[in-house]
Amino acid sequence: MSDTTQPPTPENDQNAPPAQPLAINLQYIKDLSFEVPAGAEIFATLRTNPQISVNIDVQANRLEPDQMVFEVILAVKTEASEPPQQEGGPQGRPVFIAELAYACIVTLTNPPAELVEPILLVEVPRLIFPYVRNILSEVTRDGGFPPVVLQPIDFVALWQAKRNSFDQTPGHA
Repeated sequence: MSDTTQPPTPENDQNAPPAQPLAINLQYIKDLSFEVPAGAEIFATLRTNPQISVNIDVQANRLEPDQMVFEVILAVKTEASEPPQQEGGPQGRPVFIAELAYACIVTLTNPPAELVEPILLVEVPRLIFPYVRNILSEVTRDGGFPPVVLQPIDFVALWQAKRNSFDQTPGHA
């Protein structure tokens, strides 16, 4: 006897789960910079923990006009400065500046149109954030400072704030 049945595939198996709407194809460091502007002097003169500011941005760019393939970039800039000499005084010298643009290539499979933007600007950054967090921590530690460990980020709030600021700029309805 011969068995001519085909192994189940998504096309011929009604019980197969639907294809996932998001596939991360590739992740990479697009740009990485670590600077200590004052050089070795900062290690000799820094007496207190620096003040650290973090700026985060998410961008998504379609790679092919006729395909649902995108590059998503999570950019983080971390600046550490000496604290002011006096309360409310001017910021001290920069201690270090770390900039990272971490990117990934993603493919979307038949997503509803209203979900494309939240997938690209919320879900994908949420998935790659642990890698960004690890890289920045390692770079600052390897740069001779205590590691900067980013706190979890609410990408939904970041996306909504970005949309609100975009919608309120002149010329946009």
